[in-house]
Amino acid sequence: MLRLITPTAFVLAATSASAEIVSEAFEYDVGDTTFEGHVAFNSDLAETKGTVVILHDWDGLTDYEIRRAEMLAALGYTGVAIDVYGRDSRPTSMEENQQMSGALYSDRDLFRERLTGSIEAASQLSSATDDIVMIGYCFGGAGVLEAARAGTNLAGYVSFHGGLGTPEGQDYSQAAGPILLLHGSADPVSGMADLATLLDELQAAGIEHGAQVYGGARHSYTVWGSDDYDLAADQGSWDALQGFLDDQF
Repeated sequence: MLRLITPTAFVLAATSASAEIVSEAFEYDVGDTTFEGHVAFNSDLAETKGTVVILHDWDGLTDYEIRRAEMLAALGYTGVAIDVYGRDSRPTSMEENQQMSGALYSDRDLFRERLTGSIEAASQLSSATDDIVMIGYCFGGAGVLEAARAGTNLAGYVSFHGGLGTPEGQDYSQAAGPILLLHGSADPVSGMADLATLLDELQAAGIEHGAQVYGGARHSYTVWGSDDYDLAADQGSWDALQGFLDDQF
């Protein structure tokens, strides 16, 4: 069940006119848990160019994902930031980040249930389109790959500096692809050996895929204000995402 929360709106300047970007929270249920996501879209468009679902980092859905959704809305897409922790489960410390992300890594069935339920909720939004691409950052990037392995039928998947390892007992035989990996060469969490292994897996599974590597970029290269932030890699990966969306939509 979807429940929209009071929306906010702000104006972004366009070349010839002003476009109103509606940005609002919404609630939905998966199993017995209530979640709170966020959607942004240009209300001046009869239909947006496509829907992009954003999975949050290990610190939960924050202003970061909301800002990314609004940036996508400014490009003409419907941006939907989903939640896999729960409305009442917002981590506030490094320890809680580890605990909440670790709980889902340890229970892959629950992780997949929340991913697929959240994607379904996003698809039911009035501003959503039939075609959906899923993206994610760090923990979210790992979650994007989990959703792909789970066989969710989406138009594409993009992982920004995500965890690239395939859990024991899983593979990409159910993935529909295409999958795009945007990664830093100096990532200490999932290094170049992990990337090469994953590319071999995708090739063997016959999944359409691609990768861009940003030399010297570390793990959180897109996270504004972090020690790892890398402007060139952030902008380069955002450009790569836009090219991917153009191809899939």
